[in-house]
Amino acid sequence: MHQAAGLQFERMMDELARWRAVPGDERSPAPAWWWGSAMAVLDVHEPMKRAWCRQLGLRDGSSLADGARAVLALFGEQTSLPWVHDFPRMRNDADREVRDLQPQPSDDSAFQP
Repeated sequence: MHQAAGLQFERMMDELARWRAVPGDERSPAPAWWWGSAMAVLDVHEPMKRAWCRQLGLRDGSSLADGARAVLALFGEQTSLPWVHDFPRMRNDADREVRDLQPQPSDDSAFQP
């Protein structure tokens, strides 16, 4: 396994712990940036750390590939992805609309004939 893939998976597992600590009704959807970390180890059959196995509800000695499949399963029924500001907890603050990107009118003046 490439060292970078291992570091990314470790970072993802740290974020997963923070995410799972948030009560379910306040928790954001699983973030898309976990996909890459999970996909990078999908074919790695090295055993995961015990703490990660427990965190993902897998038996001790499960492989990183098993862990990746468990993480990807989190996205199974999801219909949206969180904004970075809404991770790990959804925010209901007043400036939510300010953060969301609004469509802008097209400006074609730079491309004059």
